[in-house]
Amino acid sequence: MGAVWGKITAGEIAKALDGDLLQGRPEMRIRGISTDSREIKPGEIFWALKGERFDGHDFVSKALRKGASGLVIRKGFHGIDAVPTNSQGTWAVIAVEDTLTALGRLAAWWRRQHRARVVAITGSVGKTTTKEMTAMILDLSGMTLKNRGNLNNLIGLPLTLLRLDTGHVNAVLEMGMNRPGEIARLTEIADPQVGLVTNVGRAHLEGVGDIEGVARAKTELIERISPEARVVLNGDDSRLTKAASRFQREVVTFGFGEKNDVRGSKIKKLGREGTLFELHYQGRSCPVRLKVPGLQNVSNALGAASVGFCLDEPNENIVQGLERFEGLKGRFMLIRLPGDILLVDDTYNANPSSLKAALESVKDLSPEGQAIIVGLGDMKELGQEAISAHQTAGRMVAETGASYFAAMGEHARLMVDGAIRAGMPRKQTEEVFTHEEMVEAIRRAMKPGAVILLKASREMALERVVDGLKALDR
Repeated sequence: MGAVWGKITAGEIAKALDGDLLQGRPEMRIRGISTDSREIKPGEIFWALKGERFDGHDFVSKALRKGASGLVIRKGFHGIDAVPTNSQGTWAVIAVEDTLTALGRLAAWWRRQHRARVVAITGSVGKTTTKEMTAMILDLSGMTLKNRGNLNNLIGLPLTLLRLDTGHVNAVLEMGMNRPGEIARLTEIADPQVGLVTNVGRAHLEGVGDIEGVARAKTELIERISPEARVVLNGDDSRLTKAASRFQREVVTFGFGEKNDVRGSKIKKLGREGTLFELHYQGRSCPVRLKVPGLQNVSNALGAASVGFCLDEPNENIVQGLERFEGLKGRFMLIRLPGDILLVDDTYNANPSSLKAALESVKDLSPEGQAIIVGLGDMKELGQEAISAHQTAGRMVAETGASYFAAMGEHARLMVDGAIRAGMPRKQTEEVFTHEEMVEAIRRAMKPGAVILLKASREMALERVVDGLKALDR
């Protein structure tokens, strides 16, 4: 059992896809898969996907010139006439009704060929950190596959699953979404033994309408997961537990409330040195020291520990895995600058829920009397709530006690106005228009011992401000 690249054939792939092998020998071996004609390696099959900006079908000839062993294309693709016929079967050409659907179908088939335990994680906030913590726990029991970067959608998750090989014992898969139905489809593809939802927050509202729509979308995981699988939920999130209750599934809950199955207590904030807490499960308890600060990371750790308990991981593996985690670039990563200045790089993404958690954690990192400097960019995909959410963002900055606030983006003025209305002096706020302006504005506000938080949606590329501030001491 176990499909292996380099041994799998074009005929086997065509059969798994219910596709038509238009050209090439069925016994031709395929070394891998690529959806990018620029990066394809000799022997890989090129999967022509149609996106918002590009259509992979426009690049099939380029892929073949770079050594592709074949193509997966949509039926009726007129450009197939331009693909040279080869009597020796050098290229395999497989036609399917829809190449994106076919990619998921192959990934689902590939997953069934391997014995690895599969975990699926979704949620509005913390899913990537929870995925990384979970993978660190499970990796102690055997080689564990996980999504690279943000490969968590209908393209990225199948490509991740297609990296499964016979050496993997576990796979931990993050699932993202921006419209209804995506989590359901990802769950069908991954067929996880454990599914976890971290929380429900105001994210991707543009695609689902409102926060109730987010709850419905996230709980598609529970709706589509196998009846034999375990479900793990944040028991402190009443909106999530209410949305999940309609499925009448037995669940494992985690959080800080007394009724949770996996619980954290005796939380001791160690400032820049992390967090200490007591982990409880089934009458047992043990101390855990996280290297990362923030109450949200304790919650992420409780979720990861819950997965470990569901899969019967030893206590020592769970504790050791959590204590090994050192943070992720762009996700509340702590960077120390000269002058005892702490730069918090939380630039990977942002929504109202994650911003609230970040600001609360920043207060814990700032000793009394030390300056808090905040640089924010726009939060995307908020739909009709965009205006109110950005005004609230400014208010939350003011309530943090920040000594300086710089905002950038289409909604920068709303954020600044929100901070001023909440009592922040106008002279301590600024609307900037470029990354360079934000670097310079923060540089002027920097004082020894200050804590700087940078956060925005991915599209704002605020990591350029991180790089600019790091370069100041060179």
